[in-house]
Amino acid sequence: MNIMIRAIKLKLYQNMVNYKTATSFQLKETYPLPPYSTIIGMVHSLCDFKEYVPMEISVAGNYFSKVNDLYTRYEFKSGYSYEKGRHQINVDGFGISRGIATAELLVDVNLTIHIIPENQSDENIKKIVDAFKNPREYPSLGRREDIVVIENVKVVEIEEKELEKDIDYRKNIYAYIPVRFIKENLVGFGDKKDGVQIAGTRYQIAKNYNLKNIGTKAKPKEIRLWEKKEVIYSSDITGYEESILPVDSDGDIVFCDL
Repeated sequence: MNIMIRAIKLKLYQNMVNYKTATSFQLKETYPLPPYSTIIGMVHSLCDFKEYVPMEISVAGNYFSKVNDLYTRYEFKSGYSYEKGRHQINVDGFGISRGIATAELLVDVNLTIHIIPENQSDENIKKIVDAFKNPREYPSLGRREDIVVIENVKVVEIEEKELEKDIDYRKNIYAYIPVRFIKENLVGFGDKKDGVQIAGTRYQIAKNYNLKNIGTKAKPKEIRLWEKKEVIYSSDITGYEESILPVDSDGDIVFCDL
């Protein structure tokens, strides 16, 4: 007998957004969909969780276009004294440089997100649902100013089951597909355009982190060690007949390992 797992399914819209990649600076590049860690951060903020609450995330969606925008960039290093002519801002003797940089923005983003908490109690599910139906402040995903329009919130049941026939995921919708789904030939993806096979982009997407002390007991210095998920970002996704995949009660494939 297959076990049903509950998830909170969200339909979200964002007008313009940047899901910043960790290694971009002068040009603030964006991921095509929000990373798991960004979504988990939004959930924790809205629910006012004070410590990490384990959960799995599935994310799918699309955007209309990309544009570049200018923003004010501040740069400083610990211990740099203020120097007139070099720094634009003096903060108690420390120098801060101010300049112009470029941010990559996604336009008209539509997202379908499944939040699957490890704690499946009614109380925990209700807490997350209520946090999105009645947010305590305006929700944002990406930068602080990247406001989210919450179009729908509901609880769905997810079952890992053998598919009786191929399931074609919605056309022109992209997802972070776990690499395991591909290695085990559970799904197909990509399309042919002008005779060229369009596959996908491989990412290591951050999910959550643990703190590690690399200093001493007397002088601790903690760093974040990130757990990352290897995924393929692609569209035109098909779940193959006889594959065992997580599917929600709406009939949509859920793109995560349960």
